Parts: sequence; structure tokens; C-alpha cells
Amino acid sequence: MKNEERKNGNETGEKNSKELPFEIDRRSVYKCVQCGTCRSVCPVFDAVGWESANTRGRMLIIKSLLEGRPPSEDVLPSLASCTTCGICAAKCPAGANPPEVVEAARAQLVKCGVTTEAQENLKSAVITYGNSFGETKDRKHWLSETERSKLPEKSGYVYFVGCFDSYRYPEFAKKTFGILQRFGVTLLPDEQCCASPLLRTGFKEDAEKVMKHNLDQIKKVGAHTIITSCAGCYTTLKNNYPEELRVISLPEFLAEHLEELNLKKLDLTVTYHDPCHLGRHNKVYDAPRKVIQAICTLKEMKNIKENARCCGGGGGVRIGYPDISLELARNRLQDVPESVDYIVTSCPLCVRNLRDAGGDIEVIDIVELVAMAIE
Repeated sequence: MKNEERKNGNETGEKNSKELPFEIDRRSVYKCVQCGTCRSVCPVFDAVGWESANTRGRMLIIKSLLEGRPPSEDVLPSLASCTTCGICAAKCPAGANPPEVVEAARAQLVKCGVTTEAQENLKSAVITYGNSFGETKDRKHWLSETERSKLPEKSGYVYFVGCFDSYRYPEFAKKTFGILQRFGVTLLPDEQCCASPLLRTGFKEDAEKVMKHNLDQIKKVGAHTIITSCAGCYTTLKNNYPEELRVISLPEFLAEHLEELNLKKLDLTVTYHDPCHLGRHNKVYDAPRKVIQAICTLKEMKNIKENARCCGGGGGVRIGYPDISLELARNRLQDVPESVDYIVTSCPLCVRNLRDAGGDIEVIDIVELVAMAIE
């Protein structure tokens, strides 16, 4: 829908309330007591300084929408710029979960035809090509024909590669699968985007179609356990797919099999960046550290675990507000301690954003560190 059409269709609150009521769990919104604790931790507010770009401001806007404010594009700079990092929820004394509320509000805005161009482009890429980048090449292009022919058709364990490792970091995918193959892990015949980008930006109905496709593929393989190396894929597969699936992150799997990996010690000192959707959202803090400490010396960042600052890449912010996204990444790099050889993380989107922020220390995925210790 064109911008002008959206505006014309949202001129009166009465029209919207009759056709597309703005429905969000009011209890979740009214838990926010406007105390302002979130202002001190919100990474976007820290970067841009707008009152509407912190959690308190977003919750006030959502409250106004519930109370009759017509949904329109003027709320997008606030609601679409949230990375859904979750630090506000972790610090909220009232127990509110603002990222959940923001995602619900985005879904309602989508129903009302109020979206950004970046959000529409992202949705189109996922729906048309099955990946968030609009890539047309085969998702398994990083495998040779011989390697593809040897993939087990049935297995209890599947490696869910994700869009980033499939198309931007195929070397991560190759190294990860090289390790996982030792344990009888296979790939889905026709994996598509996990649907995280659609869910985070409000396209819930489109997300359900993509998730159904992946679920059909999982059933086809007969898998009961999904292993993924992407924090966004992990939180989506774990929290939005059926509960009977066991979903574990690559660091968790590696930590469980350290003895079998027979890793050698490396004379390196590294620091670790906690991805928001692996750490704060799912409390996976110890596994990646256990893997790192089995290989080399870990020197922690200034803010870690539940206090870790967001890399700025999530929630559709990287594609929609790239300047804000990179400012958040640069802020995160300020937490890196001195005298480390690498910044290690366990999310390809974090790798991308922290690398693009232009720091002096190389950012690597945890699988790269493990591969160094195996070779």
C-alpha cells in the first residue's frame, strides 16, 4: 500500500476502530508505571536522545493507540526503531515486558497498513525468496554436489543454518556442519528463513506460513532436536515453534560435547559479546563461556550477561535505521577490554554489525574459535 493511501485510510480513529481495532493486552501496557528506569539502559535512547526512542516513550505511544489515537506513520520512528534487545524488561521494577508489547504493536500496525518501506522490503524478500536478503542462489550453495549427495535423509538431529550463515557467512556454515556431522546431524531438504524477521517486525500471518514450511521439512527428516548457530533463529525456533521440538544453540551443543571434540589449548585472550536473543531472552550465558575457556583465556567485557549492551542489529533496526544500528555497535565496542586478540560472539548478525562498526579488534564467531582449536 502506498504511503498516501495509508494516510488517507487512517484519517480518523473512528474508521480504524471499526475496521481494525488496535488490540494489545492492556495489562502488559499498564504494567509500565513510567518510572523511567528504562531511560538509563535503552541503547537506542542512549544513541539518539529522543524521548520517544526509549521504552517509556514507546509505551506511552502504544497506550495512546489503545485509547483511540489513529494508527499512522508518525509512530513508526519510535516503534520501528526498537531492537527488542530486552534490557528494559530485565531492569523493569514493575515486571513489564516492553519488547513483547512493541512486537504486538507492530503486528497491529501491519494490520492497519502502517509499515516502513524497509519492513515491506524485508517481508517481500522472505516471502518471495525464502531468505531475508532476497538471494536467489541455492541455500546449500556452500556444499559440494558430493557433500549434498551424502546428506542423511533421516536424522533425529538437524542443523538449522539460518539466512546469515547460508548467504553472508557460508564459511561459518561449513565449519559448523563439519563439526556437527560427526554426531549424525543433517540439514533440512528445503530450509527457509526461520521467520524471525517477520515476527520481530509484525508480519505474523506471513511468519506462520514460513514456519509451517520449515515444520513440514523437520517432520520429513524425522528430527526431534534442532541445533542453530544464530541467536535470532534460536529464540524463534525455541519460543515460536511447537514446544515438542528440542531447540539448542550451537554453544550449548558444543559445551555438551567438549570431551569428544578433543580441543587443543590456544595461546589467545578473547572477550565475549552476549547476543541479546541468546543471552537476555533465553539465559544462555554459561555454555559459550565454557567452550571459550576450554580453548583459551576469557577476559570479560565491561557489561556482560543480562547487562550486555545490544549490538544494534536486531528488531529490523539494522535494515530500517542503519545509522542508529551502527551507533549502537560502536557503543558496544567501548566495552571491549584491552589486550584481547578477538571479540567472540555466537550470532552472525552480531558479527556483522560489530565488524561494520569499524573497531580495531577482529570479531569472530565462536565456531571459528573452535575450528582453530580442532585444526
